[in-house]
Amino acid sequence: MEQSLTAHYAMLLGLDSSWKVSSVKLEMQDKRVQIRLDHTGASLVCPQCAGSCTRADFAPERTWRHLDTMQFETVLSARVPRADCKACGVKTCKVPWAGKHSPFTWLFECFALEILAASRCVEAARKVLRLSWAGTHKIMERGVARGINRRDLSTVRKVGIDEKSFLRGQSYISSLCDLEGTRVLEVVEGRKEENARELIRAMPQEVRGRIEAIAMDMWPAFIAAAEQELPQAEVVFDRFHVSKHMGDAVDAVRRGEHKELLKQGDMRLKGTRYHWLKREDHLTEGTREAFDELKESELKTSRAWAIKELLREFWECRNEGFAETHFERWYGWAIRSRLAPVKRVARMLKKHLAGLLSYFRHRISNAVAEGLNSKIQSIKAAARGFRKFANYRTRILFYCGRLDLRPEATH
Repeated sequence: MEQSLTAHYAMLLGLDSSWKVSSVKLEMQDKRVQIRLDHTGASLVCPQCAGSCTRADFAPERTWRHLDTMQFETVLSARVPRADCKACGVKTCKVPWAGKHSPFTWLFECFALEILAASRCVEAARKVLRLSWAGTHKIMERGVARGINRRDLSTVRKVGIDEKSFLRGQSYISSLCDLEGTRVLEVVEGRKEENARELIRAMPQEVRGRIEAIAMDMWPAFIAAAEQELPQAEVVFDRFHVSKHMGDAVDAVRRGEHKELLKQGDMRLKGTRYHWLKREDHLTEGTREAFDELKESELKTSRAWAIKELLREFWECRNEGFAETHFERWYGWAIRSRLAPVKRVARMLKKHLAGLLSYFRHRISNAVAEGLNSKIQSIKAAARGFRKFANYRTRILFYCGRLDLRPEATH
């Protein structure tokens, strides 16, 4: 019986002739199966240079978590031989069931990765797998490292750089996304110029040389980093950030005017904030009737709103030439509007006009990055925050990097 059981596990583990199952023990109280493996004395290969070697000695005994047997935790144990290589010195040999320094077998690690990838809640997956936090993170960390080494960046031409809050206060991360591949390429801590340059340099030089366009908001640090690290790429300012700036200007006008009207007992602008910020066709039928009357009034807010709506039409122009003509018409109206918040935005956009017009050559925005940011936010919420940036980065790349996470031996 013992012999047939060891042969059964040897076959399940896919052992070659250099290893054998010497014993299988069932520990009922701990609900664990202990499988002892021994080296058969076969010739050794140096793990560094692949040359044939003699055995120097054995490394101390190690254990590896394997796939459960009938819901019993299964653990392999072995003393791994160390090769005496004339070229490389004494080196611990590789084992066919696990990676270097990993406390898990290839098969268990692959199973754990599938469970983690299917569950956005790492805590729930960890409990199913009966793993510690440290063990779970190590599996994810190794998977991400493998995925980064394997990923193909040859098709990356258009990227987006964006920021997101990390910890409380003025703490941010910056992310770089492949806009056409809808994946996060890298994440760094901070949003200064040096952080953005580090982020871009995460791409190999030959990949950076092929980048045609980079989408971003008008954050000076991002602009400077792109000009330094991607001199051939065109900067495309994100249309949604432009719309946000204009929406903020309209809201500033509304707030100021609302205060003035309240002094006169005029309540027309009360509770109308989102009426001015939403697209008109997104308003409810009841709201639209009241809004139609407001927008046709002589209010400063209605004038600011009309200027905002004309800017929205800029993005619908057929080509760069029509867009430039439209912008100049819009700018003339905005700058003569006598509305300080609107004039401030108009001057900012005029200064960055080249980056607005480049949209019509590349037709990209940071919508992909914003979509990935919502995934990143859900990762952060599920984890109830992260103490260390490195753990946050691993989690983001694990779920948003479209990486091949699987161990080598399971391919």
